[in-house]
Amino acid sequence: MRTIYFECLAGASGDMIMSSLADLLPDPNIFIKKIQDLKIPNVTFELDRASKCGINGIHITVKVHGDEEDNTEHCLKHSHSKLDAIHDVIDHLNVSQNVKKNANDIYDLIAEAESNVHKKPIDQIHFHEVGALDAIADIVGVCMLLEMLEPEQIISSPVRLGFGHVSCAHGIIPIPAPATEYLIRNIPSYAGDAEGEFCTPTGAAVLKHFTKNFKTMPLMTYENVGYGIGKNDYSIANIMRAYLGDAKDDLPEICELICNIDDITPEELGFASDILMENGALDAFVTPIVMKKNRSAFMLTCLCRNDESEIFAKLIMKHTTTLGVRQHLCSRYEMHSCTETISTEYGPVRVKYSEGYGIKKNKAEYDDIAKLAHDNNASISDVKKSLRL
Repeated sequence: MRTIYFECLAGASGDMIMSSLADLLPDPNIFIKKIQDLKIPNVTFELDRASKCGINGIHITVKVHGDEEDNTEHCLKHSHSKLDAIHDVIDHLNVSQNVKKNANDIYDLIAEAESNVHKKPIDQIHFHEVGALDAIADIVGVCMLLEMLEPEQIISSPVRLGFGHVSCAHGIIPIPAPATEYLIRNIPSYAGDAEGEFCTPTGAAVLKHFTKNFKTMPLMTYENVGYGIGKNDYSIANIMRAYLGDAKDDLPEICELICNIDDITPEELGFASDILMENGALDAFVTPIVMKKNRSAFMLTCLCRNDESEIFAKLIMKHTTTLGVRQHLCSRYEMHSCTETISTEYGPVRVKYSEGYGIKKNKAEYDDIAKLAHDNNASISDVKKSLRL
């Protein structure tokens, strides 16, 4: 699967994400010309070769009214914009509907974060004109680049946030900034050991919108790496790397819960297995074993999804005599299945259809077949033949 993997070891900002993606192109200047031609009001772009800690890459500078966003005095000289005005700017750009939708959705995330921070409705949130236009430029640029690169999926590493304080138009605030903190919730992140603001609200919003999985690099064969160089100097290399290549699909993970039991009746063990299946276990089965002192015993195995392992471990301990349950995390090849009901001369029967890895299978529900055979005074074989599978 064609994949972009963002390595966020120095956090994430809009310009670093945009720069790392542009560096994946054969000629980043083609992108600069395309985005300059959009004529975002009062915005210009400059592409420079730069390096941090001896690592070379590119940095795209966004200027509003000729200055960069972090010039606080300049920010205070200009008016403010509401979210509707920002959407209006994006909607009038000469870009695809897909780019417009992604850009608007990302800015909605930022507006939601600001609304939460300031405890005001979204339609009452005001954005500094310079900061708003700078973010629009970064966001639209990222959306355009992803449309040009056409990844099928985007994966990111956990995100470095930094620590300390940063100065803004409202005063001195902690890192991560409140808007960043809101956006990064439920995303794997860490402070790191270098002081500074490594993740900005724009960077967090872009990652939140496009990235569906945050983890270490998957098994992938990459063809190119883009280096986006940040503005600030830290004790670590202030860069973002974007890997472009083919990643293998991750196998679904399941949990295997196991316990050995030598002091339970078969009836009680059967009851426990039924309870596990009724509560949604993927499977539950019993294996005869021999334990210490040559005692005959049983090994109960329950397969379940990882996030449900504690639920089923408790059920096993409640309904059996075991004092402990072993847990193993496994990955498995799975076929995709769906169930349909088909009509036969004897009545309806549920059939499970499965497909995957170039293989197709189907299987009729035995309980339905047995019931129809009983109700119609027919044999199991007669009902199966009527399915015509």
